[in-house]
Amino acid sequence: MLKVAIYGKGGIGKSTTCSNLAAALSKRYRVMQIGCDPKADSTKNLLGGKKICSVLEALRETGDEIELKDLVHEGYGGVLCVESGGPMPGVGCAGLGIISAFQKLEELEAFEIYRPDIVLYDVLGDVVCGGFAMPIRDGYAEHVLIVTSGEMMALFAADNINRAVKHFEKRGYARVRGLILNERRVKDERALVERFAEESGLNILQTIRRSDDVQRAEESGRTVIEAFPDCEVAADYFALAELVAGLMNGEEKV
Repeated sequence: MLKVAIYGKGGIGKSTTCSNLAAALSKRYRVMQIGCDPKADSTKNLLGGKKICSVLEALRETGDEIELKDLVHEGYGGVLCVESGGPMPGVGCAGLGIISAFQKLEELEAFEIYRPDIVLYDVLGDVVCGGFAMPIRDGYAEHVLIVTSGEMMALFAADNINRAVKHFEKRGYARVRGLILNERRVKDERALVERFAEESGLNILQTIRRSDDVQRAEESGRTVIEAFPDCEVAADYFALAELVAGLMNGEEKV
């Protein structure tokens, strides 16, 4: 089972990238996507635009009576969709919510029962602490991909994420495999990200071109892979899927 965490600043297009990657990978593999954001909207474009009940919501509503079918929902391409969720607004810690969700999935043996080939964790990267660091600790994820653009705050977040993962890497946890450039068409964007990558010792693994097809697909609650599989940006996501799949075969492209 390949376990990959997708990190990035909030609003950078991380969930869009993750869900399109999941959809592309689903053509060949059984994929599970776990949203690790209190908004619990990571998987909605795999589910026709619908938000599912998060693990924490289900725990609040059903307590010990919770079952896997309450937490895992099948979306486009058979992708198994899970949302960790978060506490009620203004109450509790979102990081601790992620920890509770992960513990419940383990307790219910979600991975053993569904047996996914690939697990994708979609993780908010503005703050890499507590529960938000869970996917890169304790063996949850082996590989980290960082979504960024040429915007300064996106690069700042990418730097923080890279530093945090390197800290855990010394303990034998996950390692950063590289950057995904999600274009925003800012001035000198490619040059800015290339310079950051060189200074950080990272590679730009894949560029996702800016495209109105992404917004058009999401307006209908779908990924580009489902809505417009032959468009240019879909080709970018399929190329990224090939790189990620290469990790399953021990290839060092990533």
